Amino acid sequence: MKIVVGLSGGVDSSVTAYLLQQQGHEVVALFMRNWNDASVTLEDECPWIEDSNDALMVAQKLGIPFQVIDMSELYKERIVDYMFAEYEKGRTPNPDVLCNREVKFDVFMKTAMSLGADKVATGHYARVNSTIDENGKEVFHLLAGKDNNKDQSYFLCQLSQDQLSKALFPIGELTKPQVREIAKEIGLVTADKKDSQGLCFIGKVSLPQFLQQQLKPNEGEIVEIFKDSPLFAEEQPTFSTKEEELSFLSRKINYKKADGKVIGKHQGAQFFTIGQSKGLGIGGHKESCFIVSRDMENNILFVGEGSHFPGLFKKALKIDNSELHWVREDMRLQPGESMEVMARFRYRQPLQKATLYQFEDAFYVEFDEPQSAIAEGQFASWYIDEELIGSGVIS
Repeated sequence: MKIVVGLSGGVDSSVTAYLLQQQGHEVVALFMRNWNDASVTLEDECPWIEDSNDALMVAQKLGIPFQVIDMSELYKERIVDYMFAEYEKGRTPNPDVLCNREVKFDVFMKTAMSLGADKVATGHYARVNSTIDENGKEVFHLLAGKDNNKDQSYFLCQLSQDQLSKALFPIGELTKPQVREIAKEIGLVTADKKDSQGLCFIGKVSLPQFLQQQLKPNEGEIVEIFKDSPLFAEEQPTFSTKEEELSFLSRKINYKKADGKVIGKHQGAQFFTIGQSKGLGIGGHKESCFIVSRDMENNILFVGEGSHFPGLFKKALKIDNSELHWVREDMRLQPGESMEVMARFRYRQPLQKATLYQFEDAFYVEFDEPQSAIAEGQFASWYIDEELIGSGVIS
């Protein structure tokens, strides 16, 4: 089988290429040059050049063909511009999820197929297998990686059956220490290379600095809301339908300046996200203050003291039907149906018990326990056992 490996210059993709070669496949390495702007990297380095050199050395060591493809314009258009637009709207995007859906498993995959590849492999800690359903159709299953600390299935939550049918994740069965051990044993230059931190397409950047390229600083006020606010003492109304209840549980509290006290200034609500406590420059509190809401129209950040502040928690989240994606189309809920699952809305967040509800007008995820810092724009994903079956953008 001819397999194109997305060789990124890290240890994970390097070992991916090696394992496939050991299995007797014809392996070709493609390195994607991503969008890069040196003005926002934190260190005087050009990460893509360093990564490209490492990838080339790995390909030479393994004796496999190596090619660089420039995808910087595509990244700019599909990922970077999307990020700017989302932050400007007051949403919290996840570029890594988009990068996989729009670039690695779309344009990159199509490029690989045009080179005669049967499959595309990446160094993700996830697994894919397939079964045949009663109609004789092959169904692909996206499974969590065996290494609980590194499971990256969440980042693949927007992939389709077609994309999974052409994808391989050979290191999904291994732990990170095992991957590093293999790289050391065969003398790969990437064996001890640190995992890349930061945004998927830029490397080490300061997010506010990155956003300030296009989003202008705009001084606004920080307003503290207090635990004893009457907003948190309201009695829960009675509901005539489950949909009414879920709409209430997932609602956004519309704080006003008069509900609290001005305690500081910020340089633009668009540079912050729900649940953030760092970078606010607020003193004089026993515990850290956390952002509980952003008024984008009036450029106000609302904060509450302490990680248990009531305004941080919600029992449910809403997803518009247009933003809903089922990896397993055969498990899609019909209006009026519900399903018990395990769910998360952040990478590395422990899975939470939840119930999905599908209605004509919207889709809801109701958690057994209230969840902290649910932010618009994040991806929620849901699992049955080890299998990720669907996801959506929180509205």
